[in-house]
Amino acid sequence: MSTLPNLSFFGKKVLVTAGPTYEKLDPVRFIGNYSSGKMGYAIAELFADMGAEVTLISGPVNITISHPNVKVVKIESALEMFNTCTQLFSAIDIAIMSAAVADYRPEHYSETKIKKQEESLTIHLVKNPDILKTLGLQKRENQILIGFALENHNELENAKVKLISKNADAIVLNTLNDAGAGFQHDTNQITIILKNGAIFEFPLKTKKEVAKDIAACVLKLL
Repeated sequence: MSTLPNLSFFGKKVLVTAGPTYEKLDPVRFIGNYSSGKMGYAIAELFADMGAEVTLISGPVNITISHPNVKVVKIESALEMFNTCTQLFSAIDIAIMSAAVADYRPEHYSETKIKKQEESLTIHLVKNPDILKTLGLQKRENQILIGFALENHNELENAKVKLISKNADAIVLNTLNDAGAGFQHDTNQITIILKNGAIFEFPLKTKKEVAKDIAACVLKLL
């Protein structure tokens, strides 16, 4: 699927999320994950190269992008990403949710640094809003919504459940069990499940090549 026609997405408005979210405990500590943002940034750049007007909502990452067709909106927390996505989604044609968003956040934020005093510390977490599910509920017939699933157990079954429960048009599945795939790597190995039941499995590739496979699947949904 790596050969794509040029400017296939000209005139389309595309929303891409990338990277992790940081959920603050105090001014110096947070709960986060190992996402580098490389996959989301590769997707954003490819769609921009193909003519789309891209808005990239990025969590804290150590990479940059400079493309005239890409507008970067930097956020830190899951709530900030949720608010930004829901505000922009109505004007979007294609949304690709590749960020690794924290499922939970600390219930309380300490304005001062938490001191090491007791032998143990209990942190109560509360659930963050489900961005993909919320957008799935808002989705119009002419919008395309792509979700990501990172799994390490019953991978395909869990991805199929996510596809239906979130009202997505496709799920991009990758697994922690595949060497060279997932967080921090320059490569990824994915399976794409479409809402019509079609399943496409791909070998390990660079994330730039993976972005092409994702774009080719999106073209099937237009």
